[in-house]
Amino acid sequence: MKQLIERICAIVDSENVLVDEPMSAHTTFRVGGPADCFVMPRTIDELVRVLDLVRTSGQALFIMGRGSNLLVSDEGLRGVVVQIANNLSDVQIDANGLVKAEAGASNARIAFMARDAGLTGYEFAAGIPGAVGGAAIMNAGAYDGEFKQVAVGVTCVDGEGKLVDVRPEQAEWGYRSSAIARNGLIVASVELQLHPGDPAAIQERMDDLACRRQDKQPLDKPSAGSTFKRPEGHFAGKLIQDAGMQGYQVGGAQVSTKHAGFVVNVGGATAADVLTVIRDVQCAVSREFGIDLEPEVRLWGF
Repeated sequence: MKQLIERICAIVDSENVLVDEPMSAHTTFRVGGPADCFVMPRTIDELVRVLDLVRTSGQALFIMGRGSNLLVSDEGLRGVVVQIANNLSDVQIDANGLVKAEAGASNARIAFMARDAGLTGYEFAAGIPGAVGGAAIMNAGAYDGEFKQVAVGVTCVDGEGKLVDVRPEQAEWGYRSSAIARNGLIVASVELQLHPGDPAAIQERMDDLACRRQDKQPLDKPSAGSTFKRPEGHFAGKLIQDAGMQGYQVGGAQVSTKHAGFVVNVGGATAADVLTVIRDVQCAVSREFGIDLEPEVRLWGF
C-alpha cells in the first residue's frame, strides 16, 4: 500500500491524497471509519490514471461522489477510495442550453447556474444532495422530475480504463437504476439539454420545492436521504409507519419522527447503529406486510 500511495501521489500530488482518512468527514450520515487511502483526482485524465493504477495493484477500489447516499462501516475501508467531487466539478453552459458538467459538480450548483442562465428543466434537482455523477448512475429524481428527462449523454470510464460515451438509449434509466450502474461504469462527465425559461419563474419553482422538502423531510439531521427504495405499488415511509417503526431508535440512529422513510443520526450514531435500524425496519415490514424493503443507501465495509 505504501508504494501504491507514493505512485498515486506522483499523479495527483500529495495534497490530494489522504491516509487513514475518517469517512465520517465525507458522508452525509457523518459516520464511518478510516479509509486506508483517500484520493481526490483533479482532472479526468488523473482519474483514469489513478483507476488504472489501483486496479492493477490488486487493492480494493471504492468510487464515491459527495457521500450523500453512503453508509461506511465503523471499521472503515481497506483499499483506495477515489472521490469525484470538488476537484472534478467544472460546469459549462453554452448558448443553446447544453450543460456540460464534470461528475463531481453538485446537483444544486448546476440547478442554480441553469437558473442564472435562464434555463429550465433541472429545478427538481436543486434539493437533491450529492453530485451529478451519482444522479446519472441512479437516475436521481424528485417531484416528477428525473435525470433521464434532461440527459443527452454521459461519459464514463469502463473496466479497461477507457473513456466511453453512453447515449440515453444505452443508459436504460429506470427507477433508481441504470445500465451504467449494472455495467460498473464510472461517470466522468454528463451533458444535459435544458430549455429557455424565466429566471423568476424558475426560482419560484425551486422555492416551492424547497418548502415542500422542508415541510416533509428531516433536513436538520444527518442522513443519506431516503433510506429505502420505493416498493412497487407502495411507499416505504407509509409501510414503515404502519409497521410501528417510526421513531424506532438504536443508539444515535433513529427512524425519523418527521418522515419514516429516513433513518437519521440524532447524535453520536455509529454505522452499526444505522445498519441495525435498517435491518430491524426491514424485518418489521417483512413480518407485517410480506414486503422486502431494499436499501437505497449503499453499504460499504460491512
